[in-house]
Amino acid sequence: MVRAAVLPAVGSPLEITDIELPEPGPGRVRVRLTAAGVCHSDLSLSDGTMRVPVPAVLGHEGAGTVVSVGEGVTHVAPGDGVVLNWAPSCGTCHHCGIGEVWLCANALAGAADIHARTADGRELHPGLNVAAFAEETVVAAGCVIPAPEGIPLTEAALLGCAVLTGWGAVHHSARVREGESVAVFGAGGVGLATLQSARIAGASTIVAVDVSPEKEQLARDAGATEFVLASDTTAKEIRRLTGGQGADVAIECVGRATTIRTAWESTRRGGRTTVVGIGGKDQQVTFNALEIFHWGRTLSGCVYGNSDPARDLPVLAGHARAGRLDLAGLVTDRIGLEDIASAFDNMRTGRGGRALILFGQQ
Repeated sequence: MVRAAVLPAVGSPLEITDIELPEPGPGRVRVRLTAAGVCHSDLSLSDGTMRVPVPAVLGHEGAGTVVSVGEGVTHVAPGDGVVLNWAPSCGTCHHCGIGEVWLCANALAGAADIHARTADGRELHPGLNVAAFAEETVVAAGCVIPAPEGIPLTEAALLGCAVLTGWGAVHHSARVREGESVAVFGAGGVGLATLQSARIAGASTIVAVDVSPEKEQLARDAGATEFVLASDTTAKEIRRLTGGQGADVAIECVGRATTIRTAWESTRRGGRTTVVGIGGKDQQVTFNALEIFHWGRTLSGCVYGNSDPARDLPVLAGHARAGRLDLAGLVTDRIGLEDIASAFDNMRTGRGGRALILFGQQ
């Protein structure tokens, strides 16, 4: 039996309880968690913005140590440090076949599996495949990637979602070029990773936008050269800060219709807007046909940073080891599993950056 945070039903608070994990069968790996990041996607799963079979153990950003492996698992062994990959590519669907592994049609097939049971026998699903809000988890072999050397597991946990997403939004989706101006909407965990990635890409003016004035120093530490408090005049302010033209690139990390629209309006004629934030079906964004023609802007979605974890994790680790990527700087709260409700409250109200759950063994 291990302790875990269980979502009993959509819209219900998480319950900290004991669960019983099975031993890893063929192609499975048991991992003892060192750390797990609390991501806004977990909040979206809990409130029904994203659908998930329930009851479920949430958590999809984590790192830990392999406890045991099932038959056929050869790329990791007991004692190895690993990063969890919540969206493993199947390698056989259409998107995998054309190299778009982040759009794999079968990446989340495991979320419907029976992952564990509570002490009273209730069957539990793994929220986004990996069920990282627990002291230990059992996952498919494709959900573990050997942890990069020289990166503490506590910090390596962030590579599994926030950093891959922010990095990919800059380098794969928006394809920021050296000297371009970038506006980043939202300075939570993903937004801070996006700001750092824009700095690494060589962006000139980097504007951070957030509703909370307390985020300004966090954003500047991550690489923002300017900070704008979100308001009705945000787009106008960004144009002022970019020579009257607007930003070359805007990256939206919030998932709200008004923010997406503002991000689009904040870019120059011919600019590029990438939407990372996950919004609900009720968030409708509208454009008229004439402005689409006139402005010549590009609006694109971005799934998991359009990243390939096997390809991108070593690159990110290299930046971290060289001091260009500050993983610890993304974390504003280090908490225990029992404090996860407060982390969810902070996300609802826009406070802080990434909350990181630290488990007792480190």
